[in-house]
Amino acid sequence: MSGEISSKKVVILGCGRVGAELARLLDEDGHRVTIIDPDVEAFRRLRPGFGGTIIAGDGLDQELLRDAGIHETDALVAVMDGDNHNIMASQIARHLHRIPTVISQIKDPLRRDAFEALGIDSVSPTVLGADRIRELIFAP
Repeated sequence: MSGEISSKKVVILGCGRVGAELARLLDEDGHRVTIIDPDVEAFRRLRPGFGGTIIAGDGLDQELLRDAGIHETDALVAVMDGDNHNIMASQIARHLHRIPTVISQIKDPLRRDAFEALGIDSVSPTVLGADRIRELIFAP
């Protein structure tokens, strides 16, 4: 293996702080990024020169997703404002569009089991932050 990562097409639902930062990182790594958010002002978080595709609209709108090339997508990341929107978008991506990699942000860590039961990989900033703070408390 050469160590190079092949370019992937990634759709990000939500251009908040996490979505914008993820879009920046993936774009810099050479991936094809599409970011969708209903609030056009949210795209100001993207760095100047962002090379991906920006779509203003509802990330749950099936016609919008088809127009965005959802069927050619390697990964979908749902980082919208609410856990309910993220879980719905993740289920649609996984079961209707058969996207191979679906990752969802969950803000309420008590919902992690529900996401796992649905076969959706999830990341909780709350849990990650608490774990890191605990590590720093006891770091030498």
